[in-house]
Amino acid sequence: MRSFEARYRLERRDFTLDVDLRLPSSGVTGLFGASGSGKTTLLRCLAGLEPAAVGRFAVNGLVVDDTDAGARLPPAERGIGVVFQEPRLFAHLNVERNIRYGEKRRRREAFVGFDEIVDLLGIDKLLARKASALSGGEAQRVAIARALMSAPRLLLMDEPLASLDQRRREEILPFLEDLHARLPIPMVYVSHQLDEILRLADALVVVEGGSLLASGSLSELLADAGQVGLGSANAGVVLEGVTHAPGDEYGMTPVATPAGVLWVTGRYAAETPLRLIVRANDVSVSIEPLAASSIQNSLVARIVRLDEEAGATLLLVLDVDGQNLIARITRRAAANLGLVPGRTVYAHIKSAAVRRHRMSGHGLPADP
Repeated sequence: MRSFEARYRLERRDFTLDVDLRLPSSGVTGLFGASGSGKTTLLRCLAGLEPAAVGRFAVNGLVVDDTDAGARLPPAERGIGVVFQEPRLFAHLNVERNIRYGEKRRRREAFVGFDEIVDLLGIDKLLARKASALSGGEAQRVAIARALMSAPRLLLMDEPLASLDQRRREEILPFLEDLHARLPIPMVYVSHQLDEILRLADALVVVEGGSLLASGSLSELLADAGQVGLGSANAGVVLEGVTHAPGDEYGMTPVATPAGVLWVTGRYAAETPLRLIVRANDVSVSIEPLAASSIQNSLVARIVRLDEEAGATLLLVLDVDGQNLIARITRRAAANLGLVPGRTVYAHIKSAAVRRHRMSGHGLPADP
C-alpha cells in the first residue's frame, strides 16, 4: 500500500520529539497540536531541516532518511515541497519568476504545469507584479505555486495561514480546498487551528509534548475527540456525500449521504462531491416527529448506546441506515425521554452546522 512512514527522535535541552507513525500517502494529513507540541519540529524532520534528528522516513517505499544505515538525502534532493508560515519569496523578482524558480528543484516529470497551477491558485493577474507588492494572502498563494512547480512527491505546509488575519484566511482556504480536490499529491498540513484541519484533512495526527497522542482517519478521531486531544466539544462524524440536485433559490443544496439526504447551506452544482462534518453539539433528538421547525434535516435513527461524559451531558450514538451519528444531550433529557439502546428516535441536524468540504480521490503519483 502506498504510504509514508516516519520514525524520528530529536533531543534538545528542554524538549524531546519522539514519534513513530504510518499513514496513507493520499489526500491531506492534518498535523495538529497546541503551540510547542512538536508539530513544526516533526515537519522540519520530514523536510530534512533538522540534522540532529535520528530515525527513518520513507515515502511510498522510497527511503529518504535512515540514520541507522547512514543514509540521508539532503533537503534539495528529497523531492519534498515546503511552504512555511512566511512566504519567503524573492522580493526583487516578479511573481512569475518566483513561481518558475521552483522548476530548478524539479527532479522528476511534472504532474501539473505552470498554467494550471496559476489557474488553481487564482494568481494569473499577479504574474507581472513584484513580490514585494503582494498582500499576505497573495504572497502565500505564490509560495504554494512555487512549491508545486518543483513537482514534489509530498507537500509540507507549516501553518501557512498563521500570519494572516481572519479575512485573508477565509480568502485562501478555498484555494487550498481546490488543491486538495484536484491535484494528485499528498500533503501534510500543520496547524493549531482545528477548524482549518477539519476543512482540509482526510487523516489526522495529534501530537502533544513531542509525542504521538493519536493518528488515524479524520472520521475515527472525531468520533473519539475527547480522548485524542481534539476536545470533547468537537466530537462528531464525517459524512461523504454527493449533491443530487443543484442549489435552490433559498441558497441550499440537497446532498445524498449514507445517512440520507441532508440539506446544506450554499449552492452547488449537481453531482458535486462534498464532505459533511456533523458535530454532536449540532444534533438533537426527539421521540416524535417535529410538526413544525426551522431545522431542515430530520432522520429516523436507532439508539446504539449512551456514552457517559463528565458533568450533565452524555453522548448518544445513533444508527441511521448503517451510518453512525452522535448527539450530545443532557442526562436529564435522556431520562425524561426514556432513551435506551434500541429505541427509535428522530435525529435533527441544523443545516447551518453541516460543514462543506470537497473530497479528494487522488493518491500519490508514482515515483520515477
